[in-house]
Amino acid sequence: MTKTAIIAGAGGLPALLARAMGAQGSDFAIYQVAGFSMDNPDGLPVEEFMIERLAMLFQRMGQDGIDQVVFAGAITRPNLNPEMIDPQTAQQVLPHLLPLFQQGDDALLRGVIAVFEEFDFKVVGASDVVPGLLPAPGALTGAAPEGRDAADLARAQEILATLGPLDLGQGVVVAAGQCLAIETLPGTRAMLDFVAQTRTGQGGVFVKAPKAGQDRRIDLPAIGPDTVDQVAKAGLSGIVLESGGVMVLNRAAVQEAAEKAGIFIWVQEP
Repeated sequence: MTKTAIIAGAGGLPALLARAMGAQGSDFAIYQVAGFSMDNPDGLPVEEFMIERLAMLFQRMGQDGIDQVVFAGAITRPNLNPEMIDPQTAQQVLPHLLPLFQQGDDALLRGVIAVFEEFDFKVVGASDVVPGLLPAPGALTGAAPEGRDAADLARAQEILATLGPLDLGQGVVVAAGQCLAIETLPGTRAMLDFVAQTRTGQGGVFVKAPKAGQDRRIDLPAIGPDTVDQVAKAGLSGIVLESGGVMVLNRAAVQEAAEKAGIFIWVQEP
């Protein structure tokens, strides 16, 4: 039987994957990146590791019988502590990764995948482990964007198509044809908080999609109930997700929150 390592960052996705895999009878273990605590209401067993000692993690995973890896949860770029780097990591891992710290997120994440694969671990996406995380095209709540919302959607898609090749952004907010915010390193929450604090009007759309050419096995965009609450606080009309490219976590809670707030959620074909 295949045994999967969940490489866990912050948030609820690692535990969600663990529950789904447990229900499927799949064998797994959770390895938590030091400094990024996952939500763990079920008290699942978690083993912490340091980026500075990745080679030691690979040894432990081999001892644990790990065959494949799935990345789940939010992780920002770490500040590496040179004093904590072990010799094997310094020789075998960091020469591949350190040059990529000067590039965009997608380049760095591709490098991370390559390192895990070099140590003979198959890397799969969260949506491969739990396919139901990706909603089908159509309405999750409300109806298709029309009128001003449809025009804002078209503008947002144009912006994302331009930014993707530059390895920037997985989300954008557009209202009345104006770009109010673009998702950058601080993430979706910071972007929507900025919109809520700085805008004066109502309406507009939040559009989320993977970057063009992004390796979808890692850092696939996602929304959850908190995202819906933030969109409502920002005075936006709705959310548009790219079909096959954005995960919806806790879908029932997302739909309930959106319906309560009067927000549409539309899943758009690429």
